[in-house]
Amino acid sequence: MKLAEAEKQLENYKDMLLRKAAEFDNYKKRVENESASIFKFARVDVITEILPVVDDFERSLKLSKEKKDSEAFYKGIELIYQKLLKLLESHGVKVMETVGKEFDVHYHDALLQVHRTDVPPHTIVEEVEKGYILNDRVLRHAKVIVSAAPTDHESSLPPTEEATDSGNSRAQEN
Repeated sequence: MKLAEAEKQLENYKDMLLRKAAEFDNYKKRVENESASIFKFARVDVITEILPVVDDFERSLKLSKEKKDSEAFYKGIELIYQKLLKLLESHGVKVMETVGKEFDVHYHDALLQVHRTDVPPHTIVEEVEKGYILNDRVLRHAKVIVSAAPTDHESSLPPTEEATDSGNSRAQEN
């Protein structure tokens, strides 16, 4: 009799285990579906906020075709640019300050080094592409041109306009 009771209890536990496993599997699928849905639509708010900026660009482009006034077009684009930066800032995006700062591999990508005597070595002398930070995380590294220490030959020569111009033209090429 005890054996029959033990077998019955074993069947009962086995049934409970299978039910709990099925419940957990259903829960896991539901959470995965909810997570996928949240991820899929998480960008909706940001995209909805960007659409008016796109509308402004379209109006500005249409107006510039009709009027052919480059000063008004420039001012319109500048206003749209400021609006877009303000939108990004409201979402925690910050523009990196780079020129005059010391080069840091965690924030900057060096595109070129130019020999300069007017700034210390490893100083950013030009920004080619802005870098952005979101909540202390780098979204995009700033692409920069960095000063290099003058070579022994260059440091013994007095600075000339030609040497300075050639350094700047190389920086502007990229």
